[in-house]
Amino acid sequence: MVMVDEKVKYTNGNRGKAPTDDGKGYLKVEELNAWYGRTLALKNVNLDIRSQLITAIIGPSGCGKSTFIRCLNRLHEVCSGTKVTGHVWLDGKDIYDKDIDPVQIRRRIGMVFQKPSPFPTMTIFDNVAAGLRLTRFWSRRGELEEIVERSLQHAALWDEVKDKLNQSGTSLSGGQQQRLCIARAIAVEPEIILLDEPCSALDPVATLKIEDLMRNLAQDYTIIIVTHNMQQAARVSDMTAFMLMDEDHAGALVEYGATSDLFSNPKDKRTEDYITGRFG
Repeated sequence: MVMVDEKVKYTNGNRGKAPTDDGKGYLKVEELNAWYGRTLALKNVNLDIRSQLITAIIGPSGCGKSTFIRCLNRLHEVCSGTKVTGHVWLDGKDIYDKDIDPVQIRRRIGMVFQKPSPFPTMTIFDNVAAGLRLTRFWSRRGELEEIVERSLQHAALWDEVKDKLNQSGTSLSGGQQQRLCIARAIAVEPEIILLDEPCSALDPVATLKIEDLMRNLAQDYTIIIVTHNMQQAARVSDMTAFMLMDEDHAGALVEYGATSDLFSNPKDKRTEDYITGRFG
């Protein structure tokens, strides 16, 4: 049985009908299942993700955390032989409706991966501008420059790279590359940013910079982060969802609630065991 904090119960009791929420970038996940071929990877996940908050997804390796967030912007279906059922409502519309363009969903829900991935043949400037050039027609170079600068400022990177925008993105340090990827994601003005273990390859100093950046970005964006770092989840997130493999070896949601409550007073014994290091 999934434990859900009373403060975050689902806003609509009618299954299959669009929920409503006052905030832009609100996601409601309803009975989400995902497969790789015949292997069930996610089973009946139900989750409300509130707008302009940081939601952490925690759980041991192999419990479906990365698969879950890849389903939130339809990246899961890019892999051959995959399948998704259920609903993911974004601002009241199901992103899996047949008339919805997946490319537009990925513009509205940006993704930053575990390993920093700047485009190696592009400059710092062109890395940030890449998504803009794919999704819009530009009549003024100046407008593009303004958005690139603003995106780098929002990613707390502008002061470090403003004098070397024509250098390769791969010339930056690992932490700078990750912030460059975040700048690239926010340049197209998404509503939601997905972060899949963004600090796992970074040193403690770079990790703190990314965490500070997440808190600042949450003023304008809905942030969802997958992390194995319990201390990081406790430090940066407002809400936390704990996932485990169930008896079918599929990822399932165990408990979801305000981070302070989940870490101090978990309702499920499995959650308590995980966050205290008894397993996982």
